[in-house]
Amino acid sequence: MILSTVIGAVGPIMIKVAVHQIKMSLFNIIKNPKIIFGAFMMVVSAGVYIMALKGGELSVLYPYASLSYLWVTLISKFYLKEEINKQKIAGIALIILGIILIGLSNK
Repeated sequence: MILSTVIGAVGPIMIKVAVHQIKMSLFNIIKNPKIIFGAFMMVVSAGVYIMALKGGELSVLYPYASLSYLWVTLISKFYLKEEINKQKIAGIALIILGIILIGLSNK
């Protein structure tokens, strides 16, 4: 499941990079390799998630999807040079705490 969130985080990053490099039109969007790759990664992520559902409880697995916020924030910081402020750090900490609490409730 964590793999799904990492793969899924790559998709929006690639799309973000692409939209700053193209003139916005439907034709440019659908032919841009970075956008295509980003969308593909999001589909792969969904596939991995679907496979994870076969072996686990939805109420436990679904909150793991929120880990994508962590990965997107970290990748954005290092790859896109975006700022991480205290509010983002606090939000990510709460997400991680929530995932831990939900995971513990399953034991």
